[in-house]
Amino acid sequence: MIWNRDIETMSRAALAELQAERLRSTVDRVYRNVPFYRDRFDRAGVAPGDVREVEDLSRLPFTRKTDFRDQYPFGLFAVPREDVVRVHASSGTTGKPTIVGYTRADLETWAEVCARSLAAAGAVPGDVFQNAYGYGLFTGGLGMHYGGERMGLTVIPVSAGNTERQILLLQDLRPRIFACTPSYALALAEALAERGIDATGLGLATLILGAEPWTEEMRGRIEAAFAAHAVNIYGLSEVIGPGVSCECVEVKHGSHVFEDHFLPEIVDPETGEPKAPGEIGELVLTSLTKEALPIVRYRTGDLCSLDLEPCACGRTLARMSRIVGRADDMLIIRGVNLFPTQVEAVLVEFADLSPHYRLLVRREGELDAIAIEVEVTAELHGRAAESGLEPLRRDIGRRLAGVTMLTNVDIRFVAPGTLPRSEGGKLRRVVDERKPS
Repeated sequence: MIWNRDIETMSRAALAELQAERLRSTVDRVYRNVPFYRDRFDRAGVAPGDVREVEDLSRLPFTRKTDFRDQYPFGLFAVPREDVVRVHASSGTTGKPTIVGYTRADLETWAEVCARSLAAAGAVPGDVFQNAYGYGLFTGGLGMHYGGERMGLTVIPVSAGNTERQILLLQDLRPRIFACTPSYALALAEALAERGIDATGLGLATLILGAEPWTEEMRGRIEAAFAAHAVNIYGLSEVIGPGVSCECVEVKHGSHVFEDHFLPEIVDPETGEPKAPGEIGELVLTSLTKEALPIVRYRTGDLCSLDLEPCACGRTLARMSRIVGRADDMLIIRGVNLFPTQVEAVLVEFADLSPHYRLLVRREGELDAIAIEVEVTAELHGRAAESGLEPLRRDIGRRLAGVTMLTNVDIRFVAPGTLPRSEGGKLRRVVDERKPS
């Protein structure tokens, strides 16, 4: 189902005209109303009148996450604080939280793009939708909630965690659509199996998964567990929350960016220079319609590519590839660049391993080293001593070397249930054991 056919199937030429008009308005508004941007533009030697077309965007300076912290709490707002009807915030685990705000019109926009996302994922008006994203300051829960109501779904606002209640509602209310993080989908499938409940008989049609990177291999595991589609949704609080882009259930090959509201670029993470369609780089987003917190050339830190070709589903919007990693999450192990998703993609290939793992980064002499802890299945654990696992360890090591060029990786098998499970939020996959220098 296409929620807004006029926009989502618009020609690229017509879309570029709309984007240029909205970009000019956004640049003018932030220059007039946000001292931070006025100072940045002046120092870059660019005035609002210099930005007429989408191609002029590259003349503008980038915005970074540190700018939110430097302007904490309301320094990036473009409207009086009294016009802000809601705020959300990041967790603030590494310092002050990132504060974002919304006018009433912003909330309407947010509901619209989340409704588009739900439609792309296969929802239709009248469906029951169980929303297991966290409510509160985290943007996930409320964004999807109001998108569901906008679409005419019956929304179950269960929020994150509380697996026993999730299972009860799945059995009794029979939702067709379920939304959560990928790691929680795995934990939920495991919990259902432990209780002897057939997850494939729950009647789910689609799981909408986001808020953390995941792989195609993980998609296969989740879809097999629930006999349902698993589609990727993307968003971030600094831009709006969930609803920046979402995969279509028909193709599931790249998330459609709602380009009438969010203008995407891909740049080299080191130089900031633009990358061509299809090339991996850092995703940069500019909001085109936000009132309270318009954002110009925000460096997301997420690494992906863009595909501008029309999709078989009928949408003409650009598709962003799956996030292959974050620029700041990349590990350098003995001179080799490594992303956790690369390890996940290898581990999920082995039927004797569960999808629960973590990476331990430590210091060995002058170099960083990595250990991989991964759970074996209950069946393998019950029949194999540690020495009997050596062939599996060698096979994994060879596969990792082929994918990542890392050799002699310390692979540690642990018993089922040993590693942390998601309680609905983002799951920490990397544990840094290096001592501060």
